[in-house]
Amino acid sequence: MAAKLRAKPAENLAWHPPCSLQHGQRLGGRVEDLLRKLGFSVSLPAESHLCCGSAGTYSVLQADLSKKLRERKLKHLAHLAPQRILSANIGCIQHLQSGTTMPVQHWLEFLDEAMRDR
Repeated sequence: MAAKLRAKPAENLAWHPPCSLQHGQRLGGRVEDLLRKLGFSVSLPAESHLCCGSAGTYSVLQADLSKKLRERKLKHLAHLAPQRILSANIGCIQHLQSGTTMPVQHWLEFLDEAMRDR
């Protein structure tokens, strides 16, 4: 698989580990490790273990708190100066994207693009 990927060394990727992956499924660290093994530069923001504020219906039922959590998460992500933010949860991706102009996408979508660019 690594031979099919076109790693862009200059591209700095930020990884947002969603709660569903790191707390629910207890798979924290696996995606970012895989991306690094495939040659990508991946950074985690400060407080990466905290929720981005999406949390399913939470973003609707607790909108103000949800926005505060999103802004806090985006501040930490922006500190990394990434070209894009990757995650594994569509709710997180949509929630984060609604607060930034920086591209936010699913890590599998990113890998698909990297393979097609080859």
